[in-house]
Amino acid sequence: MKNLTAVLPPFVILDPLLQSWLLEDIGRGDRTTQSLFAMDSTEGQAEWIVKASGVIVGLPVAARVFHLLNEKVGFVPFAVEGQYCDRGLVIARMHGSMDALLMGERVALNLVMRLSGIATLTRQYAEKIADLPVKLVDTRKTTPGLRILEKYASLLGGAINHRMGLDDAVMLKDNHIAAAGGIRSAIASVREHIPYPLNIEVETESLDQVKEALLHKADIIMLDNMPLEMMRKAVQMIRQQDSRIKIEASGNITLDTIRTVAETGVDYISSSAPITQSKWLDLSMKMK
Repeated sequence: MKNLTAVLPPFVILDPLLQSWLLEDIGRGDRTTQSLFAMDSTEGQAEWIVKASGVIVGLPVAARVFHLLNEKVGFVPFAVEGQYCDRGLVIARMHGSMDALLMGERVALNLVMRLSGIATLTRQYAEKIADLPVKLVDTRKTTPGLRILEKYASLLGGAINHRMGLDDAVMLKDNHIAAAGGIRSAIASVREHIPYPLNIEVETESLDQVKEALLHKADIIMLDNMPLEMMRKAVQMIRQQDSRIKIEASGNITLDTIRTVAETGVDYISSSAPITQSKWLDLSMKMK
């Protein structure tokens, strides 16, 4: 159930990131590889093998890593983005200069293992609610420098992206509301400053706060860490008063609780867990 709207960010955006990660790993030079092989002097072949079953994401990024080191490296993927692959499957083969294959190995593998781990856990969450009219969304709890790719992996796992950054939308969280002196004053203030057509989302923790967000025309109301019974009452209250408002549930969402939360009737469930709690999917590269 991968998200078919997932689009890999263009390389004009990704290349500076990939180059910085290669520089971090290679440093002043690969002492081992460069001692064994002169640059572009020896050809080699390698394959990538899945060591733990899961959703594969990031093979085009891996190919780009090798191409940045040597554009003649051939990278042939045997899995499409977002495909579930069983342990033992060969998912890619590559050929080219040994120095490029060996210097790019770790950065390329690290990225694909990280992204595939996120997609694999996201898929598990999304499958729990696949038959219900609710969408799983991710959060801004991402690894610094990796957000654009981690959210791409989230999409391929079956979630949809919440805001990519603070400039995407207005979300009035508890600290904003406290600092502004309440929901009313916070909404009034941001309405004077935000450009069209940004939405205003308000985080609420009680039914009184839900009423206030309704009164002041929030576009999206988040029910944060609410007990299930309170959440059901909040959903009913919002639906009765303004059916256009979208409702998001958040806070301590787990694989065990996500379906029960979805059954309250919310439109979205946001969780950082598929990104922050995912394990890397084990892959290995073997020279042929």
